[in-house]
Amino acid sequence: MNKAITDGVVFMPPAFVDGLDTWADGDGTPGSDTYANAANAAFVPADQDFAGCLEIQKIDATQKLRSMGETPLLPGTYLRVTARVKAMSGNLPNVRIAGWAGGAGGAHVSGLTEVGPSVQLTQYGEIVEVSAIVGPGVRGGVDMVWGRAPLFGHFGLDLTGPTGGVVRIDDIRIEDITSVFLRDMMGWVDVTDFGALGDGNSDDLAAFEAADAAAGGRHVLIPAGNYHLSDSMTFENVAVFEGTVTMPDAAILSLTKNFDLPAYIAAFGAEDVAFRKAFQALLNNSDHDSLDLGGRRIDVTGPIDMQAACPNRDTYAVRRVIRNGQFEAKGTTVWEPDVVTSQASYSVSNGKKLTGVLNVANIAVGSLVSGTGVGREVYVTEKNVGQQEITLNKELYDADGTQNFTFTRFQYMLDFSGFSRLDRFALEAVDINCGGMASGILLAPSGIGFQLRDSYVTGPKHRGITSHGEGCQGLTVDGCQFLSNETATPAQDRISIMLNTAANDIKLRNNRATYFRHFAVIGGTGSLITGNHFFQGDSSGLGLRTAGIVLAATNTRAVINGNYIDNCSIEWTNEYDNEPDFSSELSFSQLNLSDNVFLCGHTVSWFSFLVVKPYGTGHHVNQTTVQGNLFRTIGGPIERVERVDTSFADMNYDRITDLTFSNNMFKLIDTVTQNPLLITHSESSEEQVWTVDCAPMLPFGGWAQRVESLQPIGAVRNSTNNVERDMPYVNVNQGPNKDQLQIVWARPVRGKVVVKVRVD
Repeated sequence: MNKAITDGVVFMPPAFVDGLDTWADGDGTPGSDTYANAANAAFVPADQDFAGCLEIQKIDATQKLRSMGETPLLPGTYLRVTARVKAMSGNLPNVRIAGWAGGAGGAHVSGLTEVGPSVQLTQYGEIVEVSAIVGPGVRGGVDMVWGRAPLFGHFGLDLTGPTGGVVRIDDIRIEDITSVFLRDMMGWVDVTDFGALGDGNSDDLAAFEAADAAAGGRHVLIPAGNYHLSDSMTFENVAVFEGTVTMPDAAILSLTKNFDLPAYIAAFGAEDVAFRKAFQALLNNSDHDSLDLGGRRIDVTGPIDMQAACPNRDTYAVRRVIRNGQFEAKGTTVWEPDVVTSQASYSVSNGKKLTGVLNVANIAVGSLVSGTGVGREVYVTEKNVGQQEITLNKELYDADGTQNFTFTRFQYMLDFSGFSRLDRFALEAVDINCGGMASGILLAPSGIGFQLRDSYVTGPKHRGITSHGEGCQGLTVDGCQFLSNETATPAQDRISIMLNTAANDIKLRNNRATYFRHFAVIGGTGSLITGNHFFQGDSSGLGLRTAGIVLAATNTRAVINGNYIDNCSIEWTNEYDNEPDFSSELSFSQLNLSDNVFLCGHTVSWFSFLVVKPYGTGHHVNQTTVQGNLFRTIGGPIERVERVDTSFADMNYDRITDLTFSNNMFKLIDTVTQNPLLITHSESSEEQVWTVDCAPMLPFGGWAQRVESLQPIGAVRNSTNNVERDMPYVNVNQGPNKDQLQIVWARPVRGKVVVKVRVD
């Protein structure tokens, strides 16, 4: 690259033959004394070695010669100043190239090296060539490093040493030698050519900006060194880092042409710092919708506060994706949960608040709340220290009054809780390896459409994905593997839960989860749970089994379809109801449980795959379908596939409506449950009232409330062996448990009938 050729820039000073009034015996600045008519200088038109030259007698300690023309200093350009000199008589001086650095407004730029190497003249008539290179960057061979501040220079030479000698000087040459410093002439520009020092202290931001502006599509090279940038920097060209950078937390490094994690690791060195800065750029750059981790593994030595990594963003609602990499927890004590026990008051009239909370300042947002009358997966959504008040993500079923609560803040590898709202964010094809030490992901307190796709969450100590507010609205978890750290722990002793939700409309699709206490605790409605395989058994013999999915909303509006549900149950509760007794709500309703494979083995006989657990009285099941499922056991039968857990209350069986429990397949299940239930009943002797026992085949041990049809099989005959022509009537809800019905004939008869009876 040569600016004199490519851009027509003139660097050469005027020849001496053109007059000595353009050559000063000072710095060359306007007003300097010139050599025109000087007593100690003259132009020599004919010299045996020089075609035309300047002859000077040295009369000053430092005899200066400077061009009064302003030689331009262009970004990234290196100039070589050369002079040929010979001594004619008198004392022999030293000779060096020298210059004067001029900045904006013609002001002198001080503090720079303005002289080149000095050469001693040793004999008369010998031609000695001296030169020096001036340029913006610290590079090998550059004698005068001037950085970016100077805009022009007055160049020439100095004669030093003893006075009295006479020398002759050929025309001074200034040439662009930038190409000497280019490794690939058209491949890249180097930030050091624009004044970057890379000493870790100097602010190199202006040099970076100038290099990027000059690159014009070429790469920008950041050579070895430690470069400090005082503010944000956006590269419009590919940036290649051999050295590293430091910058304030709030400053953004935007690599618009090579935006991926490997580039940020090259820029910042440390992987976790690089990830934070890359995430910051992701949320502050409109040119990229995703951050590719490049398959790299990030060693996570403590929880990553995702909002702190991007301090200028409190909310975000533009689609963004992090993909294709690994996060691996390192360290030990840094992942220990923070536990605070404090007294607080709860009132059913203010269902999501704890008031009068002592020591509230020490309770972390995102903490799990436990105490008497608190359901599973209740978390602190926000706190008000001044008001001593905590907002919860869910209501408490039986905590009215004042008591001590325990607040446990798990430590999450990716913690989004600092955002007040985060929409349309996705993690795709990532491995989150918690190593049995850390928890996985804590969502923002509010937001819509968070996605985790085609990913692994391995070994979470406490939680895989936690929603402490409603940042799980529309959550999608698709095609993921969730691998517990508690494989060898009996099911009932496990503490890890894969995910919880508090808001509505989640989608769990095509996932596989192993050996957690619960796969999912779902606090909202409108859930679609399809194609998953979750298994939670153990090798403890006739072991207990826990819930794979907990549905904690009564009017759940959930579809659980096509899953493989292995050694765990679907548990349906109302534990987030602060007035758990039934009043006028829909109660346990709108669940579609269809076409699933249920399997259990070597468990207690009273285990059931579907458990309804009312936390208050008067509840019932309605508008619910259980059909097309395959129920199977190995290692011994179980009594039935469904039951009511009466730990807190039983159901009101009189109110069961619109329940379909049909077309299921049973293997090694003692009781085949159906609704409607088809019963064949025979009486071998004449009876006027036939009592039909529907127990225990009605779902949930319910009542025989309705008969859909009654059909004789063959003739029904009376005591005279005549065919009975009169139609009987039925009485429902008979017997001490109301699970019988009576067929009442006009007279005593015998025979066989098929009855279709319903529990609803």
